[in-house]
Amino acid sequence: MSRFSTAFRVLIALFLAAAVLDAAAMSQQQADAFARKLDLIAKRGEAPRASAVTRTPVTETELNSWFMYRAQPLLPSGISDPKLTIVGNGKVMGTVTVDLEQVAKKHASSGSFDPLGYLGGRVPVSVSGILKTKDGRGQFDLQAADISGVPVPKPLMQELLSYYSRTPEHPDGVRLDAPFPLPANIREIEVAQGEAVVVQ
Repeated sequence: MSRFSTAFRVLIALFLAAAVLDAAAMSQQQADAFARKLDLIAKRGEAPRASAVTRTPVTETELNSWFMYRAQPLLPSGISDPKLTIVGNGKVMGTVTVDLEQVAKKHASSGSFDPLGYLGGRVPVSVSGILKTKDGRGQFDLQAADISGVPVPKPLMQELLSYYSRTPEHPDGVRLDAPFPLPANIREIEVAQGEAVVVQ
């Protein structure tokens, strides 16, 4: 799998949102259906942009099934159990389990007082905000965040995101509120209640 394909799948999975369902509603078949849609979106992205608009709806069950059965190999080390909720009107909420041990060690060794230096273990991290997309660009407006139910400020969430999203090409990681290009010739992602629609 190419670096672009992996990055594309992770990006789409993280920014499309779906309701948190109980495990009984999720299935391998729904995960496979979502994977087929991702492949179709990627293939359309490799072709010249067509004048006709195509719309690919993604259901809550498909996405959460994909997270359960297929996402783990594509997630950064230390991130697991993603669960995402579509609220509607662009608002999304998500929770992941994060292993903070490495982050805590890095900050403890810096020698300065830093709250991240005292964190550790596997904890749930939740965020909510508005996903705005238009004309092939996207931006996430963070509204709230917490670690194990305790509200945390935006700079702390930025520190975690930077740590887990850095790559050799981007050693500082991803900026939480920075605009980003949508991959695969995606024009926008419509976030309605319980469904996301990829527009190409």
